[in-house]
Amino acid sequence: MDYSPRLKEKYLKEVVPALTKQFNYKSPMQVPRINKICLNQGLGIANTDKKFIDSGINEMTMITGQKAVSTKSKKDISNFKLRKGNPIGVRVTLRGERMYDFLDRLISVALPRVRDFRGISDKGFDGRGNYTLGVTEQIIFPEIDIDKVTRINGVDITFVTSARNDREAHALLKEFGIPFKTK
Repeated sequence: MDYSPRLKEKYLKEVVPALTKQFNYKSPMQVPRINKICLNQGLGIANTDKKFIDSGINEMTMITGQKAVSTKSKKDISNFKLRKGNPIGVRVTLRGERMYDFLDRLISVALPRVRDFRGISDKGFDGRGNYTLGVTEQIIFPEIDIDKVTRINGVDITFVTSARNDREAHALLKEFGIPFKTK
């Protein structure tokens, strides 16, 4: 049996017709799509203890289901006691089925676990159809065992879309079920 993510099927059956009707696209190929989801976690304290990078890589790998890589500093900054080439963060780029699986878990499981959740701000668009949101605690993901967490870290999640502007990207993400705040 061939596996297909639930949100991929939703995109083809519900999102494409809805956006075609809303924006009067002539072809289904004009409808914007999510190209990739990038997750980034800055671990500034890793400068003093390298174990934080390893735990960050393990946590991001558990959250996404894909091996995370460490990011390294590009230059020396003496005020932060930072040397060029030191690991300072962790990142993962998701595409294809893993991207849709992560998006499904984010919308249906992780975001409702945020304390006092009233929706996501719609101010994270960059003007080119991409959206970034910050999650203040990585423990909202069910894959993370709270007892094994050494330090609470935030995660930046960026949705890179093929939308031409923010209005199209907002409509695309809203159709997928991302809970934006209502005004």
